[in-house]
Amino acid sequence: MKLYDSFRAPNPRRVRWVMAEKGIEDVEIVQVDIMSGDHKTPDYRAKVGVPHVPALELDDGTVVSESVAICRYLEALYPEPNLFGHDPREQAVVEMWTRRCEFYLANPIMLNVRLTHPALAVLEATQQPQVADYNRVSAERFMKTLDRHLAEHEFIALDRFTIADIVGAVGLDFARMVKYRPPEEFTHLARWLDACRARPAAKAGI
Repeated sequence: MKLYDSFRAPNPRRVRWVMAEKGIEDVEIVQVDIMSGDHKTPDYRAKVGVPHVPALELDDGTVVSESVAICRYLEALYPEPNLFGHDPREQAVVEMWTRRCEFYLANPIMLNVRLTHPALAVLEATQQPQVADYNRVSAERFMKTLDRHLAEHEFIALDRFTIADIVGAVGLDFARMVKYRPPEEFTHLARWLDACRARPAAKAGI
């Protein structure tokens, strides 16, 4: 298998983190320079279908894009440690929190960064600070919800680390590019984020 990766981008980091948690070392890594537009070349788009990273090319030529879909496929091949839930109840809860973390936290934060960081202007038709601010405020509303939830839970979805934690932590880590920190009053969120960052696999994912 080949993983089309881009070291600076947050979504590929989700996959690298999952691979590190599971000790997966038999996937070839192919770097794609999105700052130079490598993901928009005709060859790449013909292979992947969209100008996105990451993408996983299977041995039979099938290409899977979208980071969580790739991680789910890797989970099926390498089931331990379990990151997506053992039974239908766990799987539903993990899916619920993963989608919440992606839609209401990671995506708004990543848009805020892309729309404000000068070096990332090449990725946007036009950087719009007002849209960036809207997304930051939206993410912080969910951070408040997440902080309340984490007051009673060590991790986001289950009583152990899962893909939901990876999606949330990677989104917040990406915001450090613009020197953003979550509001200080979210102490439970800060405790959880520190615990995620302290995992050995988190360092491998950077």
